[in-house]
Amino acid sequence: MRRNNHSSASEFILLGLPIWPEQQGMFFSLFLAMYLTTVLGNLLIILLIRLDSRLHTPMYFFLSHLAFTDISFSSVTVPKMLNNMQTQDQSIPYAEYIAQMYFFIFFTDLDNFLLTSMAYDRFVAICHPLHYTTIMTQELCTSLVAVSWVMSCVSALSHTLLLARLSFCADTTIPHFFCDLAALLKLSCSDTSLNELVIFTVGVAVITLPLICILTSYGCIGVTILKVPSTKGICRALSTCGSHLSVVSLYYGTIIGLYFFPSSSTSSDKNVVASVMYTVVTPLLNPFIYSLRNKDMKGALEKLFNRATISSQ
Repeated sequence: MRRNNHSSASEFILLGLPIWPEQQGMFFSLFLAMYLTTVLGNLLIILLIRLDSRLHTPMYFFLSHLAFTDISFSSVTVPKMLNNMQTQDQSIPYAEYIAQMYFFIFFTDLDNFLLTSMAYDRFVAICHPLHYTTIMTQELCTSLVAVSWVMSCVSALSHTLLLARLSFCADTTIPHFFCDLAALLKLSCSDTSLNELVIFTVGVAVITLPLICILTSYGCIGVTILKVPSTKGICRALSTCGSHLSVVSLYYGTIIGLYFFPSSSTSSDKNVVASVMYTVVTPLLNPFIYSLRNKDMKGALEKLFNRATISSQ
């Protein structure tokens, strides 16, 4: 429900999802179930990788960090959305808005860098298998993750700190269910040209360049696969990167469709619904994609179940 009175600059109003009041209960239950499944599914991935020594490889090292990022990414937006749906209190303090926006940008960028690191790992594994162990060392993997965290932090800080120079108009209504940077800039009475320039520049560095690296890696992988003489070898090569490619397609496909090819409709409802895809649905699907398409993960899960069954007897 949109408030007619003007809110102070110390708080904003999140309108939430474009759903009817009588549907609030149903959608609350749906998103709560999705959030719990996301958290438990990704925690299970982390647990399996931690307990099974066969999964102590660079690919699963990156996957464990991706699972942690997906948990954090969902936890930044979904609990607040559920709380607003349950209490009907749509207000959010300015400090809380900025904090949520910072962590949203941080974990979004971290997702991009981790997916890029995983693509590089698959590139080395398929295109340079004889040198895999010497290239993908523990030191390199740790460095890639550390650099991903640092660059994500710098990216999020660059956007957040620039907001301190802005002032906002009396109408502080945000037509979204989370603290979106673009929606906030539209409410500003100040000149936002510098903010928009940083959004474009940093966006190239944290979204476009990682996507180019991923596409280049899979282009090289595709060329290498075509050189494999046997069908069995091709299937084995595809199985090693099929899960990651599925996640990349789902994640970047949604972002590209939302930001690079926006709807011609003037209504923001479609953008809000599309945002649900990469903030709620994608982190939910990742555990299923990696567990159902990966025989090592299924083997580790079966081993964990067998261990639990034996201990319970």
